[in-house]
Amino acid sequence: MKSHSVHVCRECGTTSPRWSGRCSGCGEWNTLDEERTASKARVTATVTTSLRDVAATSAAVHSTGVGELDRVLGGGFIAGSTTLLFGEPGVGKSTLALMSLRELAASSTTVLLIAAEESVAQVAQRARRLGEVPIGLDVAASTNVDAAEQLLRERRPTLCVIDSISAMSDDAVNSVAGSVPQIRHVAERLCSVAKETGVALLIVGHVTKDGELAGPRALEHLVDTVIRIDGDRNGSLRLIRALKHRFGATGEVGLLEMVPDGLREMPDATILRGPDLNVPGVVFTVTNDGSRSFVIEMQALVATSSGSPRRVAHQVSSQRLALLLAVLESRCAIDTSDLDVFAATAGGLPANEPGVDVALALAVASATLNFAVPRTLAAMGEVGLAGELRAVTGLTRRVREAQRLGATKAVVPSDGDIEDVSGVEVIRCRTLAEAIEMAQSVTN
Repeated sequence: MKSHSVHVCRECGTTSPRWSGRCSGCGEWNTLDEERTASKARVTATVTTSLRDVAATSAAVHSTGVGELDRVLGGGFIAGSTTLLFGEPGVGKSTLALMSLRELAASSTTVLLIAAEESVAQVAQRARRLGEVPIGLDVAASTNVDAAEQLLRERRPTLCVIDSISAMSDDAVNSVAGSVPQIRHVAERLCSVAKETGVALLIVGHVTKDGELAGPRALEHLVDTVIRIDGDRNGSLRLIRALKHRFGATGEVGLLEMVPDGLREMPDATILRGPDLNVPGVVFTVTNDGSRSFVIEMQALVATSSGSPRRVAHQVSSQRLALLLAVLESRCAIDTSDLDVFAATAGGLPANEPGVDVALALAVASATLNFAVPRTLAAMGEVGLAGELRAVTGLTRRVREAQRLGATKAVVPSDGDIEDVSGVEVIRCRTLAEAIEMAQSVTN
């Protein structure tokens, strides 16, 4: 069997037959590492099987012990599957993995943590911050994939966590830990042994300086599920999303709150609402995310500009804000060209979908014209460039969630079907100007 060398970019995984100073895939300099590969021998034809003759089987699903993570995964970890969990440093990846291990160990489920970045004492200290450490929560400190594979074959736990994949290495690969060849080879071996032993594997990964998953792009294709945990390091809210899930949908979102003793589940996000100050610039809306609906408090503030007017958007789309300011000026005669405009959501939940356009525009108009919108009014819908209100999906769900949290009036586009929702006055508006006029009349 002949061997030859290729050069692999440690940033993006692009391969090249020879070394060059700059990667042709991502454009980064000095990122190509040499990797020896063996030419594959000729193989014989593989026997095919008719799908009609394959017996119907279902792999066991094991609850993660964390309700919000179960929601994202569609019930839990699949036996023999590999799940990749990644996020920014300090966002709570290791804490979330340890929470799942604790809950499963407390229910007498066999679990194993292979710590490649921390010592056993450090892991124990982290576990004690989460509460009493249950019996059966075993940990092994190792960075060698051979040792990890041996543990999986011997112990065969229900769930095994590798923290993290970037610190693991294979002695047979001639490159440093964390390089593209190492990560790919280690991931291939771990995925293979997980399928062979039926162990549900949770791998913790890191992100690059751009916030993307670190390692080769092939890593995402090797695993069955890719989960990202997001959150502002200066805030407490954490969001869990599945970017890829071979065994279910990827539209669900899980909410967690970072507290001193770990992460706390948030099945209901109503605690994110602030006090009722009855001030201009605050409008409530409802956004749909997966099977959940969240009430979002949109806030806007305008101030006299001392120079070039600023437009600052936090947790809302800056492009949508610029579009809405243009519509307000051209279609509603509300000029903010000489004002600083600040827009944000309260509580940390992002609101980037078009369904929050009406609420964001009303918040800016309210702050500019100095009138307060009551908390009992919720606005939802998309705003077009002609100033018209356009229907969005899930209007009935949005109105019902607003009603559940105390809204008595809902401003919605004139188009779009809404089932009968008792206790809420549905106000249909054709244009943004009508919606602003209606909001002003409600406050009088």
